[in-house]
Formats: sequence, structure tokens, C-alpha cells
Amino acid sequence: MNRILIVRLSALGDIVHAIPVLAAITRQWPAARVDWLVEHAYAPILSLVKGLHRRVVVRGPASAETAETISFGGITAYASAASHLRGQQYDAALDLQGLIKSATWARISGARRVIGFDPAHLREPLAGRLYSETVVPPEQVHVIQKNLSLLKALGVDPTPMELPLAPVSSTATVDAITAIGGAGAYVVLNPGAAWPNKRWPPERFGALAAALFERTRLRSLVTWGPSERDLADAVCRGSHGAAQPAPPTTIADLAVLMRDAALVISGDTGPLHIAAAMGAPLVGLYGPTWPERNGPWHPDDEVMSRAGDCVCHHKRRCLRGSPCIDDIAIGEVIDAAERRLAKATRAR
Repeated sequence: MNRILIVRLSALGDIVHAIPVLAAITRQWPAARVDWLVEHAYAPILSLVKGLHRRVVVRGPASAETAETISFGGITAYASAASHLRGQQYDAALDLQGLIKSATWARISGARRVIGFDPAHLREPLAGRLYSETVVPPEQVHVIQKNLSLLKALGVDPTPMELPLAPVSSTATVDAITAIGGAGAYVVLNPGAAWPNKRWPPERFGALAAALFERTRLRSLVTWGPSERDLADAVCRGSHGAAQPAPPTTIADLAVLMRDAALVISGDTGPLHIAAAMGAPLVGLYGPTWPERNGPWHPDDEVMSRAGDCVCHHKRRCLRGSPCIDDIAIGEVIDAAERRLAKATRAR
């Protein structure tokens, strides 16, 4: 295996969960050239990954090329990307997404072997018709373990699990960490999520920040993404001065903020999974998704889940009018946060 293509187009957390596949391949075959096909919006996380030969970016604003990245934009983007992929003469393409569009990309890459999961384990079972080989993953495992099981087709040992991220933050992020007390002296609260159904109410995050400061003297930084600044401000207003907005962050900044935090509290969204990849102590808040599948994987991390009571699993919006994540009480989260902080202190 000299040339391998990984296809995982989106989204942020799902790409993080696929990175251990890259690490396992490059550990077994250090000289292999592994490319990753990804959509433009999610390409930045892969700039932090060690061992990747090149990002192949589709749906970009314009075509461009560097040593690390080739991006295809404009009206001929898809045709140009397909032509480029075929020219790489891949030995194998691994589809870790399981959609018709991702399987199509894997097939049109011209790879000698096109490998994906069997139809029963695909989000879109028809995608299975585009593979030359399929793998049956183990049942009821974390999505990282599911992804790693695809490596059986290549004879690659998936252990140990590694997430080789190496972020470098901006001066603004370093200054924010210093101002709040330095590494290990603050909590990160991440109230946002692309799905409204995954958001715990901002006023509760604010009350949580106030309670944690009263009990631990740790202040909170509130992270926010595009169109989420109002949400972060609402958390800060409810914190009685215990929380402040984080500065605008790149993916690398976000990873450093998470890495250096004493604790991260978030719903099921990309920043939570970045925090897990950076080894930050975590409290995860889950409503319409299952933490057993895509939650934190460190045994000391804490999870508050209402997935067992949810009637709209994997839906962007609640079908009953009151998201089940709202049933998680502030007191539960405070207790979980204190437990996780105590475990982290003992582990030092």
C-alpha cells in the first residue's frame, strides 16, 4: 500500500473520529502517501494532523494548490477533482462516511480497491453498491472503533488508538489563557451546536459558570463559532462575572484552548470532540444522540445523557417542543464537573 485515499467529507466531529485511521495506516506503513478528501468548510482540522500527505478539498471558493493542500472550486471543480484523484493511482480508497456521495467519490478516484462498510451499517445502504470490498464492523461500539474496523481489509493493526494533532495557537488565544490564569486554571464552556436539539440552555451555562467559580475559584471562557456570539454573551450575562467570551478562534486556537483547560463542558458537537482528542477533562451533555457511540472515550470523563428518553434521535429539532437535553438539571452538571475535576487532580 503506497497510496491511500481517505474519504470523510464532513463534519468536524466526524473527521476527528476518523483521524485514528490515518494514524494506524502511517504507523504500519510510514512511507505510504495518504491523502484525505474533505469539503472546504471542514478542511482546517486536517491542517493540524501529523502524517497526512495532502488534503484534497472540494466545494472550495476557488482552485488553489500548495504542497499540503489542493483545492477545487468554480464550475469545473468536481470534474477537476475527479481527474486529479484518478491521476494519483491510489492502491485503496476508504469511505468512512457511508453516503452515496462519499462512496461515489471513492469510486471515481479510480482506486484499485474501494472499501466501505457493509450496507446494513451505512447511513445510505445504496452506497454499498459502489464498493469493491465491504467490512462488517462490530456492533454497539464507539464510532472511532467502527472506523478502525475498516482497516481489517488492509491488514492494518488499529492499536493503539492515536489522534496525532499538533495545534499552534494565535497570540490572542495565548493572551486570553494567560489573562484568565494560565493553563489548567480555567473552564471552557461550549454552549453552541449546529443542531438546536443539542443545545443546553445558555442561562443554565451561565448559572453553571457562577456555581463553579463559587466552589472552585475557576473562571470560564465561553467558546463560540460563526453566528454564536450572542449565545456566548447570554452565557456570560448569566454568570455574574464568572465567565467571559473567548476570543475569535481558528480550529488551532480552539484545540489549544481545550488542551490547556482544567475542564471542558459541552454538548455533542465538534468542539467537544476536539477537546477529547486533545485529552481535556470533559463533561458531555447529550440529548438526541447516543454518547456510547460518539461521546468522550476517556474512562474518567463524565456524561449527562437523556438519549434514553428522547423521541427524536438524530433530529436537528425536537419533535415534542421541549428538547430532552433541557431535562438535564444544573445540579447534575455541577456535581459531574466536580467529580471530573477531582479525577483530573488525582491523575496529575
